[in-house]
Amino acid sequence: MTTPDRNRVQLPGISSRAYEHPADRSALVAMRSLSGFDAVLKRTSGLFSERRLRLMFLASAVRTTDTQFRALHDMGRDSAYILDLHRIPEIYVQQDPKAYAMAIGFDEPFIIVSTGLLDLMDDEELRFVIGHETSHILSGHAVYGTMLEILTRLATRVAWIPLGYIGLRVIVAALEEWQRKAEMSADRGGLLAGQDPDAALRALMKLAGGSRLHEMNIEAFLDQAREYDTAGDVRDGLLKVLNMLGTTHPFAVTRVAELDRWRRGGEYDRIIAGTYPRREDDANASLTEEIKAAANSYRESWAQSQDPFIGVLRDVAEGAVNAGERIFNRFARREN
Repeated sequence: MTTPDRNRVQLPGISSRAYEHPADRSALVAMRSLSGFDAVLKRTSGLFSERRLRLMFLASAVRTTDTQFRALHDMGRDSAYILDLHRIPEIYVQQDPKAYAMAIGFDEPFIIVSTGLLDLMDDEELRFVIGHETSHILSGHAVYGTMLEILTRLATRVAWIPLGYIGLRVIVAALEEWQRKAEMSADRGGLLAGQDPDAALRALMKLAGGSRLHEMNIEAFLDQAREYDTAGDVRDGLLKVLNMLGTTHPFAVTRVAELDRWRRGGEYDRIIAGTYPRREDDANASLTEEIKAAANSYRESWAQSQDPFIGVLRDVAEGAVNAGERIFNRFARREN
């Protein structure tokens, strides 16, 4: 594989556990322990859909190569090299003024980038985005994303059955919460691939404010994130929760604040220095320890939050987390 265009640190054998948010990581470790689950999902929903989508983009979008969108093609190559992904994902450019990118597929995942995103981002910001999508592929997030789509469609079909709909909505809400944490994981992976913290924060800020970067300031945007966390009373806290219903991505200020906090916490520097879990040890990852790490992560976020609504619900949420830990620990012992 060709080396990147500048001196970025390669991370040989890096496990996706190195950058995954604890709540995301615990779910993935649990799913990986269910032998055959991914194979069943591929057979029932993924394989045919993946082939159909690849053919659709092959016919209607532009595939990057050495002669088409070469800079973007090189970014995909570089991200795969740095994250030690043995197969370089194909990248397709799709005409759409909306700014977005996504990773699709199980067996041979590929990346879609809109022309709106190309117009919005500079090269280093695009490198972060491609690294973000490559991280989704390394983590295997497509399995959960597909499950979310299936359950969402099912929920709409049984909407006329109150109890069935409520039960499915609870599951969908949990999967949406997982997907929001998966996006935070991929932000971290994107930073590891691009290795330019300023560009990563700029890219996320542009998703909120557009291309007029000279009119924006990252420190002011981080102040916005702090204000969002602390402003208002209990009613505002409830409205924040309601605003998140049905969403699969955290809000931009939250993503910027979380990525900045993770980098400043030292984990990014430790990984770049070579201290990170290896893929070869994934099979030995302890589900019990990952569940504890996820619970502690939520506890820490509640302790750090100045949101009045979080303060009111802290005891209730703590009880729910403790109950969840007991259930998952029982499951883990049964699996072992």
